[in-house]
Amino acid sequence: MNGDRTKSSTTSTPTRVGVLGFGGLGQAAARLIAPKQEMQLVAVADLKGYAYTSAGLDLDKCLAAYQSQGSVGYIEAGGTLSNQSIQELIEVSADVDGYFLALPNLPNTFIASVAQLFIKSGWRGVLVDAIKRTSAVEQLLELKAQLLAAGITYLSGCGATPGLLTAAAALAAQSYAEIHQVKITFGVGIANWEAYRATIREDIAHLPGYSTESARAMTDEEVEALLDKTNGVLTLENMEHADDVMLELAGICDRDRVTVGGVVDTRNPKKPLSTNVQVTGRTFEGKISTHTFTLGDETSMAANVCGPAFGYLKSGVSLHRRGIYGLFTAAEIMPQFVK
Repeated sequence: MNGDRTKSSTTSTPTRVGVLGFGGLGQAAARLIAPKQEMQLVAVADLKGYAYTSAGLDLDKCLAAYQSQGSVGYIEAGGTLSNQSIQELIEVSADVDGYFLALPNLPNTFIASVAQLFIKSGWRGVLVDAIKRTSAVEQLLELKAQLLAAGITYLSGCGATPGLLTAAAALAAQSYAEIHQVKITFGVGIANWEAYRATIREDIAHLPGYSTESARAMTDEEVEALLDKTNGVLTLENMEHADDVMLELAGICDRDRVTVGGVVDTRNPKKPLSTNVQVTGRTFEGKISTHTFTLGDETSMAANVCGPAFGYLKSGVSLHRRGIYGLFTAAEIMPQFVK
């Protein structure tokens, strides 16, 4: 199994990776991996099927099958239609080194339930998610001992926020003796909300009067009606975002000092505002100051989520090959760049 390998990550053999979920984020993840030399996409699962071949999947065929027929399961070489796609893929893909869980966390217990499938299967390797909610990460924390015993290295909250911005906050915090506030503000621009249906529903779940359950139950027509009322813009404040528990676990600051909010424009690819994290604190000399880390407006949500996710997956593989298993977060481990 994977945990017994001694090969170095610097060898010419690429890391075999899979993507669970093939909506907007999953497809972007597959596109990001395609030109990489250090990683090879060998497994993909969607709601209606999966595709797996140890020789590597053809990205164009995966995209064509999903977009024309609704599932990668229709691919001739390696495709399988299934209503239990994730579970079946796990069973037939023991040689996959790591998976990016590009899955919607609706319901809020979904990611933890997928982690349990991996634990029960006997598979050993690396799992990375781009989870959002604090309560969802807390569910994974309850599985920490089981993940360790199963020989799984799991890195949680490894997207943009939580993820890239959380890690930046952890690094920026080093200038201070005490952290007063971590404020994360994001701007997302997409031309068509239907390309990221699950992500938008997760955002809607953060609006007053909505929950993960009610957002999940909304039809596309109901989502469109809501967006019509807001001119396509969602303004989110004081979100339940796992940046808080991740920074608390890393010893940076108490979770009540972390706030996350942002603006999502579902009808314009241009960001409505620049995504940034501000870390305010007191230095050892007694000075109060603020570090600000701002993402370039030209970088998309997909770039800022999928890039870090695979960077953390590479770090996870390095840890796993050294026999280090269990649960970690983006605030504890530095991502490695995937070439």
